Amino acid sequence: MSLGSRLPWRRWNAALHRDIGFLAVGLTLVYAISGLAVNHMAHWNPNYRRVVKIHEIGALNKELPEAQLAAETLARLGVEAKPRAAFQPDQDTLEIYMKEGKYAVDLPTGKVLYEANLPRPVLMAMNRLHLNAPKKAWTWIADLYALSLIALALTGLFILKGPKGIKGRGAWLTALGCAIPTGYWVWWAYLR
Repeated sequence: MSLGSRLPWRRWNAALHRDIGFLAVGLTLVYAISGLAVNHMAHWNPNYRRVVKIHEIGALNKELPEAQLAAETLARLGVEAKPRAAFQPDQDTLEIYMKEGKYAVDLPTGKVLYEANLPRPVLMAMNRLHLNAPKKAWTWIADLYALSLIALALTGLFILKGPKGIKGRGAWLTALGCAIPTGYWVWWAYLR
C-alpha cells in the first residue's frame, strides 16, 4: 500500500477548500463589490451620490434678516432640520447650509437650488473596510482573509485529478492566470 493511498490527502484538501470557501464568502463579496466600486472612481463617487433639485417657493422679501429668510425658506420647503448657517453673498441671493447639502435661493423669483452629496451607506461601509479605515482588529481580520485566499488558491489546484486537473488543462489555466498579472506588471513597470 503506497503512502498516497494511506493518507486521504485529496479528501482533506477538498474539505479544507470547501470550508475555507464557505467562511470567505462574506468577505469576498465585500472586497469584490468594493473593488469594482473603487476601481471606477474616475467615473463616479462610490461613497457619495450627488443630488441636485430645483424647487419653486415664491418670492421672498429680501429686506428680512438672513435668519428670518432662512426660516421662511425652510418652512416653505417643508424642511424641519435646523440650518448650520445662512449667508447672503448678494442682495438677491440667500445660501442656507444644512448638515447635508446647501440651498441657494433666488429671493426675487423664489427659485431654490438644492445641492448635496449624500452617502451611499452600504457601499461606503464596504469601501471603508476594503481600505482598512477601521485599523486595529480589522487589520487582523483582513490578514486572515488574505491568508484564506492563498489557501483557497493552493488547495484549488489539487481538487481535480487527471486531464482536467493540475497535470492537464489546469496547468495551462494556472499558467495563464499567473501570466496575466505578471505580464501587466512588466508592461506597466518597464514598457509603457
